[in-house]
Amino acid sequence: MKKINFILNGEKRQIYVEASDILLEVLRQKMGLTSPKCGCDNGDCGACTIILNGKSVRSCLIFAIEIDGMEILTVEGLSKNGMTPLQESLLTHNSFQCGYCAPGMILSATELLKVNPKPSVEEIKECIAGNLCRCTGYQPIIDAITDLTK
Repeated sequence: MKKINFILNGEKRQIYVEASDILLEVLRQKMGLTSPKCGCDNGDCGACTIILNGKSVRSCLIFAIEIDGMEILTVEGLSKNGMTPLQESLLTHNSFQCGYCAPGMILSATELLKVNPKPSVEEIKECIAGNLCRCTGYQPIIDAITDLTK
């Protein structure tokens, strides 16, 4: 067991992890966060997306021991003070049905909008391409992000 220190959703945290512990499992099982989901276990679906040191990443591909000294943002942290304008726009557009992909989509789009507040439709499509959604056909998600950037 090794003790790691990191910032999770704005709060300093410290836990013990095994060298083989996967970050997704630690977030869900040890930290009690439910927004990162296990969809594929190999980084293809985007359901486990988090923001790590400002970049969206797949938490199922990262060993927890690697995050020592880093900063993690999940949807729980993003929504600490209520819904963001992005989340409100997604809600207005009925962008999600089952919601399984929602946290990953939200965090991917959050990163995009931070870097590029006025992305084109093509840039939005490229941004969310790594997040699999089986319910919506993506159009309501694209519309919500597009409306937000007008």
